[in-house]
Amino acid sequence: MSDNVIDTVKRQSVIAIAQADSRLKAVELRRQAAALEVLWAKTSEDSDENWPQFAAECGLAPGNIEQAEGDGHREVVAGFGSAGVVFYCLDVPAGTETETESIVKLQAESRLPLPAEQMEIAWRAGQTRNGQMAVTMAAARKEILRDFVENVRAVTPARIMLDCEGIVKAWQTFFRGDQGVAVIVSAAARNSHVCLAEDGRLSNAVVLDMGTDDFSGAAQAAGQTEATGRFVRDMKSVLDLFGYADPAELPLVVLSDGSDAIQGMVTALESAGLNARAVLPQVAELTANSELDAEGIYEYRVPIGIGLVALEPRADELNIFEHLYNPLKEQEKKPWLYTPKAAAAIAVVMLVVLALVSYAADMAMPGAMDKRLKAALSDSDMKELMDRQSLRKTIAAERPDILQIIEIVNESGQGSIKLDGVHFKKGTAASITGEAPGNDQLYKFEETLNDNKYISDAKIQNPSMDAKSKKIRFTITFKYKNFNEKKARTSR
Repeated sequence: MSDNVIDTVKRQSVIAIAQADSRLKAVELRRQAAALEVLWAKTSEDSDENWPQFAAECGLAPGNIEQAEGDGHREVVAGFGSAGVVFYCLDVPAGTETETESIVKLQAESRLPLPAEQMEIAWRAGQTRNGQMAVTMAAARKEILRDFVENVRAVTPARIMLDCEGIVKAWQTFFRGDQGVAVIVSAAARNSHVCLAEDGRLSNAVVLDMGTDDFSGAAQAAGQTEATGRFVRDMKSVLDLFGYADPAELPLVVLSDGSDAIQGMVTALESAGLNARAVLPQVAELTANSELDAEGIYEYRVPIGIGLVALEPRADELNIFEHLYNPLKEQEKKPWLYTPKAAAAIAVVMLVVLALVSYAADMAMPGAMDKRLKAALSDSDMKELMDRQSLRKTIAAERPDILQIIEIVNESGQGSIKLDGVHFKKGTAASITGEAPGNDQLYKFEETLNDNKYISDAKIQNPSMDAKSKKIRFTITFKYKNFNEKKARTSR
């Protein structure tokens, strides 16, 4: 059994912490055969996002990714609020993971509200139909993500996940969710998460600045029909953003605790002709000795959902913190340097360094390299070595730089051209496909490509106007350096 398998077996418990309803909330979950046990649940006393203090109140020691418990381990995970994340649904040509990643980054640069170096993205592939693959992309400002990492650094969570992924998982597990298409509404007091789920996975999400307070008894008594109308308009706009032409047919599920406020939200949506319904949490998935009932499941639905995702990890998780947070580095501690073993290791390293420095000084003498090579190698060995090096250079020169092609094309578009495909095969003309806002921008794009020293014979092929977007769909073929020339085979 591998170490990874052993680690998976040991980690049967997870502590999930997330902000919900303006409070930090935490639960500890443990999988018991087919059922789930909630060992405890806790809410912070105030709205201050003091993660280290709240973790201490939950009995967690600072700086430990895994908190020891009996014979096993429990993992600590944190939830990041989706209000700071924007989602995009893309359709890209089906290809390898490397090709898809290049196209996703290309499209991201044309869609993101800020320069790419100020943004962080994560994406995952969906189903493929007719040669096109659906891709879900999440993007957020690096500054916001770094601030969150600083908030949770002392807690040292093993993973940081998006809270909307937890909402979809909680809906599936405790609110009778399925693997179909649905829009899930998780309402807090002053805002609401609206999540699109397709095939059991999060595809898109939006946070509205309206919640149960807008549908409370006092608000309704004051005759706030304007707020009700705005909520319906906002929901219709979100459904349109999700790309569904007939939102009345799309199941709209509102997670409910049975309160009048949430029922008021559902009634408003139904009155507008939307296919809305309220769903209450079910306790069938819980063991008999769990600390929570149905009301508690609703209250802690966000950390519970995040904990479930952590207990059942998937390789295609939207890990937007992948390049900004490494929990293993957080656990490096300076006292290690002062242990006897570390001192001995450092002494050995210093001796090796001393030997290398002495050798380098000797090698730095004029002609030292040539003398040593000639002494060590015969004339035939030297010739073979030089021939091999020359062959490597020749092979490298024959490889097209695909990333350079994408960079040239992206710079030539100047932000007005949206590309969705780059195709290159040695011996034939390269081609790109995409859309332009108008003919002027398209022809300017063609002209800029031809001005590049690595590209020639760029030509627009069969442009057409998209009836829905009113933008010009195009294909442009071009030659890149000399890679498009077919070389004649020599006879033996």
